[in-house]
Amino acid sequence: MTEMVHGSMPAHVGEPVLSRWWRTVDRWTISSVLLLVAVGLLLALASSPPLAARNHLPPFHYFERHAIYAGLSVTVMLFVSMRNPETIRRWGVLGFGLGFATLLALPVIGTDFGKGAVRWLSLGFTSVQPSEFVKPCLAVTAAWLLAAGQDLNGPPGRLLSLGVVLATVGLLVIQPDFGQSVLVLFGWGAMYFVSGASMLIILGLAAAAVSGGFVAYMFSEHFARRIDAFLSSELDARSQLGYATSAIQEGGLFGLGVGEGQVKWQLPDAHTDFVIAVAAEEYGFMMVLIIITLYAVICLRALSRLTRERDPFIRLAGTGLVAMISAQAMINMGVAVRLLPAKGMTLPFVSQGGSSLLAMGLMVGMLLALTRTRPQGEIGDLMQTRGR
Repeated sequence: MTEMVHGSMPAHVGEPVLSRWWRTVDRWTISSVLLLVAVGLLLALASSPPLAARNHLPPFHYFERHAIYAGLSVTVMLFVSMRNPETIRRWGVLGFGLGFATLLALPVIGTDFGKGAVRWLSLGFTSVQPSEFVKPCLAVTAAWLLAAGQDLNGPPGRLLSLGVVLATVGLLVIQPDFGQSVLVLFGWGAMYFVSGASMLIILGLAAAAVSGGFVAYMFSEHFARRIDAFLSSELDARSQLGYATSAIQEGGLFGLGVGEGQVKWQLPDAHTDFVIAVAAEEYGFMMVLIIITLYAVICLRALSRLTRERDPFIRLAGTGLVAMISAQAMINMGVAVRLLPAKGMTLPFVSQGGSSLLAMGLMVGMLLALTRTRPQGEIGDLMQTRGR
C-alpha cells in the first residue's frame, strides 16, 4: 500500500541538499538559461555603447549594469529552484498580494519616465516595474485556486482565479500595458485549459478577449496607432520596425560581423525591445536560430516533466509559467519581424532591463523548483504500481 501511494522511486535518506538539488533539477533548462544570459551579455557589448554615448555616459556603463542584473537573475533562479512546491506556493501567494497592492497604488506613487505609461516605481537609485514580478506570482496563485477547486467540496477555484486575473488585467490596462495583459491572459488560459475546461468555455473566453481588443482599439489612441501601423501595407523605412526589418535582412545567414551593425545606432530600443535585430544583423540568422532553440529547450523540457506530474497544483503552475515565458519570447521576436503589432516587451534573459531580468530569474526558478524529480511526483509511478 505504501508503495502504491508514494511511488516506486527510492528516496535518498540523509542526502545533502545541494547533491539532492543537482540530481533532481533539470540541468538542460539551467544550461539553456546560462547560454541565453551569455548571448545577452554578448549583445549588450554591441548595443549598449551607442545608448551610453547618447546619454553622455562611459561606453560600458549599461553593459556593466546589465552584467550585474544578469548575475543577480541567475542567483535568484538557482536560489528559488532549491525550494519545495509548498514554499513556492506560499511565496507566490504572498508575492501576488504585495504586487497587486503595488499595482493598485501605482497611479498615485508611480512614474512614467516620460513614456506616457505609469508602469514604474522610482526608488531613487533605481526603478522597479511591478508588473514583471506580478506575472510569476499570479501564475502560482491562480494555479493554487484552480487546484483547490478540483478538491471534493472545494471552493469555486475557477471563478476565483478568473476574478483575480481580470482584476490584475484591469490594473495593467489602466497603466496602460496591453502587452503584459496579453501575457497574463495567455498564461491563465493555458492553465484553465489544462485544468479540464470545456472547449465551449474556452472559445467564449477567446471571443471576450477579442471583444476587449476591439474596445481598446476604439477608445485607446495608443493602442489604435500601433494596430494601424501593423496593418498598413507600407512600412516607414525610418520607423523602429523599418530599421529592424532592414537590419534582419542585411544580416543574412552569418551576419555582417562583430561590431559592424548599424541598427544599434539608429534604434533607441536596440538594447531591449529590438535586441533580436542587433543579433540578426551582426551574427546572422544562425544566432537567431540558436536563441530560438534555447527557448524551445526550456519550454519542451518543462512540458515533458509536467506531463508526468500528478499533483494538480504543480501541473497548473508549471504550465502557466512556461506559457508566459514562451509567449513573451515569441511576442518580442514576432514584433521585430512584423508578425505582430509593436509592443514594448523584452526578450527573456537577453534584453537589458533590471526588473525583467530579476523577474525572469524568479519565474524560471519557480519552474525549476516545480519540475524537479520527486519520488512521489509522477503519475507513471502510480499507474505502474496499480498495473502490477
